[in-house]
Amino acid sequence: MKSFLELLVERPVLADGAMGTQLQAAGLELGGCGENWNLTHPDRVLAIQESYVEAGSDCLITQTFGASAINLERYGLADRVEAINRAGVEIARRAFGERPGYVLGDIGPFGGMLKPFGNVTVEGARDAFRQQATALVAAGVDGIIIETQTSLEELGLAIEAAREAGAACIIGSVAFEITRNGRDARTLMGVTPEKAAEFLQDSGAHIAGTNCGKEVDVAWMTRILSRYRTACDLPLMAKPNAGRPVLENGRWVYKQTPEEMAVGLGELLEAGARIVGACCGSTPAHIALFRAILDRDIASKAKPQ
Repeated sequence: MKSFLELLVERPVLADGAMGTQLQAAGLELGGCGENWNLTHPDRVLAIQESYVEAGSDCLITQTFGASAINLERYGLADRVEAINRAGVEIARRAFGERPGYVLGDIGPFGGMLKPFGNVTVEGARDAFRQQATALVAAGVDGIIIETQTSLEELGLAIEAAREAGAACIIGSVAFEITRNGRDARTLMGVTPEKAAEFLQDSGAHIAGTNCGKEVDVAWMTRILSRYRTACDLPLMAKPNAGRPVLENGRWVYKQTPEEMAVGLGELLEAGARIVGACCGSTPAHIALFRAILDRDIASKAKPQ
């Protein structure tokens, strides 16, 4: 089977959809440790990932977003880093069954801020990312995705850890939010798309991505990718949310239908996305429609002119 990077050269790749909101639908309580479900409820995690495979995902992102020691310590699970990350890889691999597919090890933010603004030292964050990246690579991932990042310093530490661990492919994915005047997109730490793209290329990432983001819909993500392209020549990835959330009964609900979300897929591809998927609020139904559209696009380009 081709490497993940080789596949990107050949055709656009379809990632999966949301995990967090799907876990909540499967019974995860608010504030619960979804990553620990890799050990306590592996069947439920597997069912979600199998549904994305059935929908047509080429790659699955492991259920390890918050599986660093810093995050897990909040649940008294810091000693389960290796077990939780290994199980996350094994479940994702099992979800493909006999089908070909790629598994990307997920590393999310450590959930705080570095000193002097927070209480986590640079060395502490570096060690946590190194431990998680090493566990994911040892478990056999095809690449590592460092996602939902807002701080370049934290992102750089995670990329460094993935490189040291020997990851064959490293994706850096940044989360933006729309400014109050509605005219620009920046991260919580004030990073522009251009700065993020430059940083990802200079730091040794193989793919520059963007995912999630406050008030960021497919149209805004298309604009962000276009700005990425002016600042770097890496392959691009986009995983937008299923619209903008609304608060209902104490929960944020995403109501954009697959049809509404898929309207902007063609523009995402034209903006340079080589990997597309979906983030918060999306479902296998969203991914299935993405698959159908991608297949039509691939088939149309394969026809002789």
